[in-house]
Amino acid sequence: MPVRSTDAPGVTPSATAALWTLPGGLRVAFERRRTPGFAFDLRVPTGSAHDPVGQEGATGVLEEWLFKGAAGRDARALQDAFDDLGVRRGGGVGLEATRIGISGLAADLDAALGLAADVLSRPDLPAAELPILTDLARQDLEALQDSPTDRLAIASRGLAFPRPAGSPFSGFGHPASGTPAGLAALTPRSLGAHLETLGQAGSVLGMVADLEPAQALDLVTARLGDLRPGHRAAVPAHYQPGARAWLPDEDAEQTHLSVTGPGVAPGHPDWLPWQIAVAALSGGSASRLFHAVREERGLAYAVSASPVVLGGQGFLAAYAGSTPDRAPDTLAVLLAELARLPQGLDAAEFERARSGLHASVTFGAEGLRARAGALTRDVALFGRVRPLPDLRAELSALTLDRVNAFLATYDPARNLSIVTLGPREITHA
Repeated sequence: MPVRSTDAPGVTPSATAALWTLPGGLRVAFERRRTPGFAFDLRVPTGSAHDPVGQEGATGVLEEWLFKGAAGRDARALQDAFDDLGVRRGGGVGLEATRIGISGLAADLDAALGLAADVLSRPDLPAAELPILTDLARQDLEALQDSPTDRLAIASRGLAFPRPAGSPFSGFGHPASGTPAGLAALTPRSLGAHLETLGQAGSVLGMVADLEPAQALDLVTARLGDLRPGHRAAVPAHYQPGARAWLPDEDAEQTHLSVTGPGVAPGHPDWLPWQIAVAALSGGSASRLFHAVREERGLAYAVSASPVVLGGQGFLAAYAGSTPDRAPDTLAVLLAELARLPQGLDAAEFERARSGLHASVTFGAEGLRARAGALTRDVALFGRVRPLPDLRAELSALTLDRVNAFLATYDPARNLSIVTLGPREITHA
């Protein structure tokens, strides 16, 4: 079966970017750069939210287990193989995907792809390592108790996106390290079955290197073309508006606030206007939240808002950290700023937000690792590579009137989910 080359209808492809689909389903986004180095970012769409019910922690433990030996190398030999190449390795388990990122010198690209393929396709999975890995995961869970912001984030996801009854997936309400009960239920057999989900289906490889496109495709096909099929299954993100919860922490000296609201999905015509709005809300010291909450009133030592994508949908997530006495006022001002969004931005706010996004696009494209990650993200979220010139042109063409027309229809404050963590419950605001 031939490799499929795909370009989105109506989109002019970049002269240096290509998108292919291997026969097994792996999508490959490649961009040529005249550079002595390379970077690739492999995204497999199995994350902690895909942990089977009752086996919370399966994906996180499995990802660690994969690197404990592969293709006849034990853990030490596998690590030595990476070190001998002098590459930088990153990645890990997120909510909806497991990633492997590697960068190094161009001469080592083939070998680096081969090691990544060995880890995914030919892992040894030594049984003696599994108790050690589950014990380390339990230690991570214990350490989590000392991080109120992480506890708050996990609780916020669980409240805003509860697991639907009957879903085989554990969902968004637990950390990648799992739960004590979930870790206790893990076995070599159950993790071996879970490994079958990690394959080509739904996976994306973003790669940047100084190669002819045909060379890049041949290299990837030779190394990753025989990766197992895998399973692609979306974890439903059913948003629960109006939910509210308090996590008591009697000894806490701060109160932490988390607010989740509706946003805009990737690929929607209002995606870019929404990004501008979020940047105006929380894009630096001149942003609305920073000015209203911190500079003008001194209510919080930290306040921010950011876009979040789960289940192919967009959501707005806001955070503030304050003192227990000032937490109610902090929450009230934060909610007031969200409620003010439908009134629109002024010209100065719009220009600052647009300039910030321009800078983010420009500087995010400079580093090889960042660009490889951006290619992967583009394909995973938008189904295509967004050429940088097109993205810059779209930003330049965006007008204040267009953004404010969107904001007139966008009122996230009406459908919020709120979680607080601290010594006292916030009963108003």
